[in-house]
Amino acid sequence: MNSIRINGLSIVGGRTITVTNNRVFVDGKDVTPDAKDIRIEVSGNLDRIEADACNLISVAGDVGSVSTLSGDVSVSGAVGGLVQTMSGNVDCGPVGGSVTTLSGDIRHVRV
Repeated sequence: MNSIRINGLSIVGGRTITVTNNRVFVDGKDVTPDAKDIRIEVSGNLDRIEADACNLISVAGDVGSVSTLSGDVSVSGAVGGLVQTMSGNVDCGPVGGSVTTLSGDIRHVRV
């Protein structure tokens, strides 16, 4: 079972995180914080993260895929699919798919 922290709010057991128009959803449930800056930290495994804008996405575990338009991505474990950000740095373990960023640095373990 994983633990998700969104700006300090703890949630246990979510599988997908979506950020759309500054609204944050975990498994479809709205958990939007009061702050405009969004920081997502996950301890454990996760299926997917999709965010239109997020200051930081950090996963201490494995994730299926990560996609954000803006924000840094850090995954300590493996990524099964793709990691994509338009503007932000990517630092992750082995990636089963591709890693892309238009504006930022990429560091990952090649498989």
